[in-house]
Amino acid sequence: MSDDPYSVLGVSKNASDAEIKKAYRRIAKECHPDLKPGDAEAEAKFKAAAAAYDLLKDPETRARYDNGEIDASGQERPQQHYYREYSEAAGNPYRSGATYGDPDDMSDIFAEFMRNRGQGGFGQQRTHEFHAPGHNLNYSLQISFLDAVFGASQKLTLPDGDRIEVKIPAGITDGQTIRLRGKGAPGYGEGPPGDALVTISVAEHPVFERKGDDIHISLPITIDEAVLGGKVPAPTIDGGVNVSVPAGTSSGKTLRLRGKGVKKRGSSDRGDQLIELTITMPDKIDDELKQFMETWRETHSYDPRKGMPS
Repeated sequence: MSDDPYSVLGVSKNASDAEIKKAYRRIAKECHPDLKPGDAEAEAKFKAAAAAYDLLKDPETRARYDNGEIDASGQERPQQHYYREYSEAAGNPYRSGATYGDPDDMSDIFAEFMRNRGQGGFGQQRTHEFHAPGHNLNYSLQISFLDAVFGASQKLTLPDGDRIEVKIPAGITDGQTIRLRGKGAPGYGEGPPGDALVTISVAEHPVFERKGDDIHISLPITIDEAVLGGKVPAPTIDGGVNVSVPAGTSSGKTLRLRGKGVKKRGSSDRGDQLIELTITMPDKIDDELKQFMETWRETHSYDPRKGMPS
């Protein structure tokens, strides 16, 4: 499978943000592990698409990839530094107006300077030790919908094979970044190491949809449940519950389960779960139901579209 995120999503490098998002959602719906359990190829395609979308959805990260500053995994590409960057740096003992022949020979002087830094330099002069923090390293980590809701702990494998633990806070949202201090590149000299910046990608769920701190689902009900009402089972992020459907319910009616949503940031309170009811017809309309409805229509007909323009 290609490492190029554009190729993974099947879009061109000039694709708009909307086209990139549409391509990712298409692959997610086709290959999500919850929809195709046990299909390793589909799972691999889904994970690759999620990683590609995570890289390209942020304009700054996308621009850095396009400019060759980071690779397809979001990690910094090695940057080449030239001697002029150091020869003009503050604290460089060779920064004075003294010249050393042809400017092209400065590379040799700089090489000698770097070999002798921290030791006796040219003659009796001593160079200055160079200290600087290490670079921050960028990583991407995809988590499940429910791990984002409730929090979790996952292992992240680094390029060198080491594994670090990433604690996922409850209620984290797609695109948020977790900072792991001191887990980046080592510092220069006595400089501290950089940080690891882990951008979180939350996988879509086949049933639940998150909007802020609320959870939304669409719940199908039968004709008789809509007409007569009653208790029907419904899934929540905490498990199954029974909800009351009022008699005479129409499609589109929404029920609210308070406190069944996502934990609010900085609070022990939770959002709500909203259940949109949709009346679903049976797979086959039998003669008995057809005859009943024909008889009922003769004496109880009504116009739900009354008042609408024709």
